This record gives sequence, structure tokens and C-alpha cells, in this order.
Amino acid sequence: MKPFRLNKHGKLVFPSSIFTELDFSTISNLDQLKAIIRRDFEVKAPTGTEIAERAAAGSYGTRYDLLRDIGLHLFWANRYALVMYDKQPMRWRDVPRNRDDVFVPLLQPWEGREAKTASVREAYAQLPAKWSATAEDELFDLLFDCFSNKLYHATSLPPIKATIAEALAAAGASTTTLGNYDPDHPRFSIDDILDVSDQQAELEALRRWSMVLHNQQPWDRSQARLKPLAEMQDDDIVVLFYPKNRHVLEFINREKKGATVARQAPTPDPAVEPVRPYPPTVIGDSSPIQPKIEALAVRKGEVICSNEDVVRNSPSSWSPMSAKEIADKTGIERRRYTAEPLENIALEAARAALRHAGRGAEEIGAVLFCSCTSSRLIPSTATWLSGQLGILQTHCSADIVAACAGFPYGVAEAVRLLQEIERPVLLVMAEKFSDKIGNARPSRMIFGDGAAAVVIAPSDGERDIHVVQTYASGPASQVNSIIWPNHDFDNDITVYGPEVKALVKRYLNQMMGELSGLGLDIDIIVPHQANKTMITEITEAQGIDANDIYFNISEVGNASAASIPIALADAVFDKAIDKRSLVFAPGFGAGAVGGYVILSLEPAMVAPEVTTALAMSPSSTKAHSSIEDIKEAFHT
Repeated sequence: MKPFRLNKHGKLVFPSSIFTELDFSTISNLDQLKAIIRRDFEVKAPTGTEIAERAAAGSYGTRYDLLRDIGLHLFWANRYALVMYDKQPMRWRDVPRNRDDVFVPLLQPWEGREAKTASVREAYAQLPAKWSATAEDELFDLLFDCFSNKLYHATSLPPIKATIAEALAAAGASTTTLGNYDPDHPRFSIDDILDVSDQQAELEALRRWSMVLHNQQPWDRSQARLKPLAEMQDDDIVVLFYPKNRHVLEFINREKKGATVARQAPTPDPAVEPVRPYPPTVIGDSSPIQPKIEALAVRKGEVICSNEDVVRNSPSSWSPMSAKEIADKTGIERRRYTAEPLENIALEAARAALRHAGRGAEEIGAVLFCSCTSSRLIPSTATWLSGQLGILQTHCSADIVAACAGFPYGVAEAVRLLQEIERPVLLVMAEKFSDKIGNARPSRMIFGDGAAAVVIAPSDGERDIHVVQTYASGPASQVNSIIWPNHDFDNDITVYGPEVKALVKRYLNQMMGELSGLGLDIDIIVPHQANKTMITEITEAQGIDANDIYFNISEVGNASAASIPIALADAVFDKAIDKRSLVFAPGFGAGAVGGYVILSLEPAMVAPEVTTALAMSPSSTKAHSSIEDIKEAFHT
């Protein structure tokens, strides 16, 4: 789990985006590690020579463009040190010679360093500032100190460093020696880095980069030299590398022993169509039990994460994208996060729904919980909710993992249970993505947190649920289009956009074909809030007017299983549904699941939104001078 936090300025920050870490317990071999490093550090980073050539050729338009390239280069130059090792300066006389858990980097000098870095300095002086000359000059001083004093050629750095014994046996091996090392040399604390603030989101991200990079060499870099180990004197100070944790050391030892085995992914069988289509379930007048929606309650996240918040937390692995570009690509301007555990927001929504329905615990016959982000397995969240709500016994309390089709899956199962028990069913849907999306930008842009609960009961009069349909599977590429945990992305949720778009298009086409045969006069479409731009593009190809579709994704993001019920409530709050209306509610997502519900919704069914003590945008608080923050942190 990688939770967000609010810094001293009330701004949303993601420590996982700032402090680069990898879970080596899930990295099986060197090839997998190199692929991760290549993607996260190498693909976008220029070499120092390339930066010098671009600077000399006048390829940079602004100072910020050059600063960003320097930052990318420095992350790449420290790629293995950042994720695998902690550094400790030590006098050569005190260095252990025979330990297998102490390492030293063997380095090749960067040829022409002085001339190349001088050309970069000259080019920077000629460039215009992009946003703030003062701020960008301060950033240049921090980054250029690291860049101009980088002594080594970074292209062929090995991930596994040499032990001292191995280094001494290597002919001509050189490593870094320091001058008069000061253990109290200024460095930035974790809070210093997290508490940075700047009105310009891109500069705030770059400030954090510069502080993290400074901490990689917390000594007077101008006094450092490369020196052959054969010429070391007792008082020379070298920089030793220690594995960050036991998983890194175990990984190194496995590689050295040749004990790692590449994981072989199974080859999927070709996908084939079912022998006949699965028809939707139509609840007609002859159905023994007519399902009624007695209440719908929602609990959104209490913290707003704007697109600017996403940008200000950009890690070095992201390509540049502005807040406007995120909105254009996804239709999202803000998403809602919660600091509460997933179960807590689910319980809040459940209690609000029961209160609005006027139902007591003794009346509930089943509790269903739909989520794809729950880490609770024993007891299941549904049984935990049953216990918290004081329900002594149900016919069924069970979790359903149907991702973004959680609402149609949950409603379909609730309708089936009604036929058995003829008692109200409590259907709860909740997601908490904010601590699981890490550094994968598509996930960071899209997902939000939220919960909703629906009470579905046997009706004494007209029914509210008319049609339910569910699907699953497809080509393996679509089944695996959204993955969590993904070991190749440090266990974060990852989204593979083209495959997601393919499954959405496939299911919407199928749904439209079925809908046309039902002969129902739909008033409004309230879809799963996946990506407004994508859904609009696909539905317009079906001849559906975008004005007939309700979206709230711009304000809440994609809350997966809770997405449709939150959108239904917001449609009532926004007066898009102001009378009893026939709603088509389709969902689709991870696992290549899909489905829809056709229901009648009356505004009176919707409970007032659950509110919390904290309901604010962290970005709305007053920003402090980030330059002063850096100066103060550096000198205190």
C-alpha cells in the first residue's frame, strides 16, 4: 500500500512518486529488473553527452526544458543506486575486505566532462525562463552541481556492484574518493521534500527531483575524484554501497549463484465464441418477486486530487503532461480520495442506505460487497460489514470481484437472492485506489475512491429493476488489460489502454445490440465512469448522442465498482434525473467483465450524500514560497 498524505501546506503528495523504491521480493531475475529500470529510468533520459550536444545546437526552448533533461539524466545515472543501495562514506583503512554484503561501484571517467558541462552552463544562461526566472535559477544551481560534478560514464553501470575483494582483484578498477568528508553536510529530510510548494505544478515536481538527487551525494561533490583502488591510501574516503534490505541482498546472491529462474507465462488458448449467446435476464410481470430499490447512498472521498496535484507529483518516469492535457485525454479534472480504510467508507455508505430505507439489521437477508481493491480476505468484507451492522445471521454474505462491472454483477446476484429469501438485500460497492496506483501514470490519472450502498427489497407494487446482464472473459490480452498487483510495476495497478478500449468497444457493441431488441424507451444512460473521452468516442460511433449520457467523472474520477451508483446519485443531485426515469447503466472493466442494469430510479430513493469532517481540496490552501522552503531546509 502506498498512501498519499497532506503536507504542511495542505497539498496532496504521494511519497511513492518521490522516493523511488522497488519490491525485490517480487523481482525474480536480472532480466526482469533490467526491463523495469529501462522503462522507468532509461527510455526518456538523455545521456550527459546528448544534453551537451542539444544545448550547443540550441535545441532547448526554455530553461525548464533543459532543467528537466538534466533531472532525467541524473535519475538515470543513479538508477541502480536509487533502488538497490544505501551509501556510506568510510576511510579506506576501515573498509571490510571480505564481506559479501558490502559493495563498491567500479566507475569509468566521463570523458570531456568539463567542456560538456561548461557548454550546458553557457546554453542555460542564454535561454528564457518558462515560468519563474528566480525559481528556475535556484533549481539550476542544485541540479547543475550534481550534473557538473558527476565524474563517471553512466552508460554501462552494472546493477550488481563489486564486493571489496572483487574490486581489488579487478585490474585498473577505480571508484569515488571524497575530500574532507563532513557527515553533517546539508541534506534534505523526508518532510523537507514532501513539504515543497510551488504555484506551478511542474516546478514543484522538479524541486522534489532536485532534492532527492542532491541527497544521493550529500558531500562536497566538487572535491570528489575517481581513483584507482590500487592507489588508495588509508585516509582516503570511499563510498560503500549497502543493500537497502534483505530482499535486495537475496536477489544479488541468487544472481551470483545463478539460482534465478525466468518466469514462464503460460500460453493462452485461442478465444472462441460461446455455443450460443447469453441472453439478458428480463424481470417481467410474471416474475414471482418484483425487485424494488428502497435506497441508494453514496460516500465519496473527502480529499480532492486535482490534475495539478497529479502533475506536481510527477515521477521521472512520466512523459510531460499538463493538467489540461490530462483533462482532454480522460475527461477528468479532479478525482476523490479518502484517508479512511476501504471498509470504513463501505460501512458509512451501508448505514446511510439502511437509514434511508428505514430498515433494521434484523430485516436484511443478504449482504453483498463488490470491490476490486479490497485487501481483506478473512473475514470477507461482506461478513465484516454484516457483523458491524449488528446482523446476527444472513442467508448469504459474500464478496464479488467484478471490478468496474461490480454494480451490474451485484444487482444481478441481489435479484437472484430475492427469489430465494424474499427479504431485503444490502448491496455495497466500494473502492480505494489511492494507495494502490503508485507510479503508473494512466492509473494515477484515472482512478478515485468512493463507496455506495443500495437496499433492494421485494416490492409490493411496481418493480424498479427490469433487466440485468453480465459478461466475462474475452481474448487473454483484454482479460489482462488491467492488473493489480503487477510485479513489473512494483505491485501497482496498471492499465493497458488499447486493450481496455478494445474490450469496452466489444461490450458496448454487444449491449447496444441486446438493448435494441428489448424495446424499452430509455430516458438516460448512466455508464461506468471509465474515461469520458473514450466512452464518448465509442458511443458516438453507435449513433448515441453524448447529451443522452450522464457523466460525473470530471469531479470524481473512476471509482470502479462504486462508479455507477455514485453517478446515479450525482445525476439526481445535479437534477439530470428529476423524476422517475428509466436508466440504462452499463459497466465494463478488468478481467474483461461487463454487464448492465436497466432500472427505474426516483429521486426520493437517493439519500443525502454522506459527509465527513474533512471535505476540501488540498490545493485550495495558501501556497508558500517553495524557494524559501528549499533555502530553509538546506540550511537548517
